[in-house]
Amino acid sequence: MAQTQGLGKRYMKAFFKGFFVAVPVTVTFLDRVACVARVEGASMQPSLNPGGRQASDVVLLNHWSIRNYDVQRGDIVSLV
Repeated sequence: MAQTQGLGKRYMKAFFKGFFVAVPVTVTFLDRVACVARVEGASMQPSLNPGGRQASDVVLLNHWSIRNYDVQRGDIVSLV
């Protein structure tokens, strides 16, 4: 019984240690490097959501290029 209890404590300690490292790293990555977004509606047709279908497209937003103002003609820019 005591061995099982010790194993549970070690498991929880390892879980929280990984959790408190992974969450800030993930949030920083999503904020500074890239994130995934869903595009809905007719505003981006015909590039996204072609044919007027009701389904939404999933895109990868590159935050890194915007930080360096590396935007070129033909790029799709998303504003919040």
